[in-house]
Amino acid sequence: MAKRSAGLLIYRRGDGDLKVLLVHPGGPFWAKKDDGAWSIPKGLVGENENELTAAQRETGEELGVKFDGPFTRLGDYRQPGGKIVTAWSVEATIDIDVAAIRSNTFTMEWPPRSGSLKAFPEVDRAGWFTLPEAEVKILRGQRPMLLDFARQQGAG
Repeated sequence: MAKRSAGLLIYRRGDGDLKVLLVHPGGPFWAKKDDGAWSIPKGLVGENENELTAAQRETGEELGVKFDGPFTRLGDYRQPGGKIVTAWSVEATIDIDVAAIRSNTFTMEWPPRSGSLKAFPEVDRAGWFTLPEAEVKILRGQRPMLLDFARQQGAG
């Protein structure tokens, strides 16, 4: 069975535009990647865990901000590696300072085969993007989320 992740496509309205919040993965593999590397805040769904609950938990861990909804289901999206991501949209009702996000960390051996463990933030930065900007920044497998969101908002 394919691994399952769940996440939130957070958006805000302003200056006549819809903007979505995307996160950039931390760690050495992603350090020099930008276009096509960003994602919605998301993470693995635990066994017997409600997907929306997982999406809220993971978003809280990656941004240091909790969201209570209302949530609108966008759908299930199979990623190139086979994982299925279930996504919901939610409007940001609070001002999120993307420069002040507080992500949890993960540990990995770095440099490779050095025997040294180093901690990295799961998310090293976040940003607000218009839909055309987000289409360039977001991972290829998550682009259909943006299209479904635009249709949902009457913008596509």
